[in-house]
Amino acid sequence: MTAASANQESVLTRVERVIEAIRPSIQADGGDVQLLEVTAKGEVRLRLLGACVECPSADVTLKIAIERNLLARVPEITSVTAVA
Repeated sequence: MTAASANQESVLTRVERVIEAIRPSIQADGGDVQLLEVTAKGEVRLRLLGACVECPSADVTLKIAIERNLLARVPEITSVTAVA
């Protein structure tokens, strides 16, 4: 394993921890989130599930609840994007 791949795993692990901490709040409203990938450029790609799919507040959840937490706790992250 190279140093770069070890660092990428470390970022992935930290992203997973943040998402796991946020997940109960999202699930309380009938939604969920699936981590798809963390790119080499620091983009987190997620899929919103359950009630989040049709929710008019999904963008707010993505930007405020998820993105803000990830940017604050994992400095390598540059953006968070939801994909269908």
